[in-house]
Amino acid sequence: MLQIVAPPPGSDAAAQVRVAGVWTYAELTPHRDEVERQLEELRLRSRLRWDLSGLTDIDDVGAVWLVRASQAAEFENVPEPFRMLMDQARRGYAASHAPHPPRDWMEPLLRLGGIGLHMLGHLRDGIALLGQLLIDAVLLARRPREIPLLEMSANVFRSGVSALPVTMLVGFLVGVVLTYLSALQLKDYGADLLVINIVSVGVVRELGPMLASIIAAGRSGSTMTAQLGVMRVTEEIEALQVMGISITNRLVLPKVIGLALALPLVSFATDLAALAGGMLAARITLGIQFEAFVEALPRVLDVAHFWVGIGKSTVFGFAVAFVACHYGLRILPNTESLGSGVTRSVVAAITAVILLDAIFAILLRNVPA
Repeated sequence: MLQIVAPPPGSDAAAQVRVAGVWTYAELTPHRDEVERQLEELRLRSRLRWDLSGLTDIDDVGAVWLVRASQAAEFENVPEPFRMLMDQARRGYAASHAPHPPRDWMEPLLRLGGIGLHMLGHLRDGIALLGQLLIDAVLLARRPREIPLLEMSANVFRSGVSALPVTMLVGFLVGVVLTYLSALQLKDYGADLLVINIVSVGVVRELGPMLASIIAAGRSGSTMTAQLGVMRVTEEIEALQVMGISITNRLVLPKVIGLALALPLVSFATDLAALAGGMLAARITLGIQFEAFVEALPRVLDVAHFWVGIGKSTVFGFAVAFVACHYGLRILPNTESLGSGVTRSVVAAITAVILLDAIFAILLRNVPA
């Protein structure tokens, strides 16, 4: 299969290696050790000319073995049917053994700058979208007949009524867990009734709006992003723009207003479910009767806590829908961008909700005074 032809005595010509026969995996396997030994010996030698005129058949395994032994040297007299395969194997070997470029010590700064520019691009597009929404809202206020009430009501139903089962179930379970964990600590100090304060204030002011918003980000927000992304992929958005229809007016504004209206109602239902779970856990763990729990609620739960929770839910709903539409409009017309855009939308919406909740906690720390 391999034949080495030495140059004439006194000649500076390189030795010639003639490759003949079948170089396929099936034929090479029985003689693998011998072939590898011969190829390793040839690989250590220099100034060799490889003549492939005697090849009758070869596959990718044989091509890789020959290229590796020849150090990606040029082959002579390669039969035409095998020329493309040998060229691909030689290029692959050369690429895998190419020297690594020197390390650029500015690369971390460049990456940081790229991230900053990416964030600035999102901020610019977000401000532009927010400004366009305000303009459309003012124009609709001057022309009430053009308000897309049907789209808004549909979004309220999809984001509100359809989300009630899952949000109320999660709220009920969170109320049970919160009450049970609080009861374990308060029972040791004889402060059983304080569990009503912890559960009611924590649920109505913080947990209810947060749970409803996070579930809305994963459920309704992803749906909004996917809907706008599919419209981008199928070029429906471009068709609407060609017809002179405002994208923000017909697609974005109904979603934003619909979720901003629906989320406070969902949050209120989540509060009720969480309080019901708290009452059940308090009855089982501490023996507090349902009547006593309900009677104590007006005394420990200030009405300001309720309105803080409702107001936060409205802002959270607007933020979730706004972020979802922002990412939906940035999706490129391909399926890969659609999947990654939905993922980024959900993560960004949940992050925005948490940041807004932290800001509200700082601003409203003295409410009720």
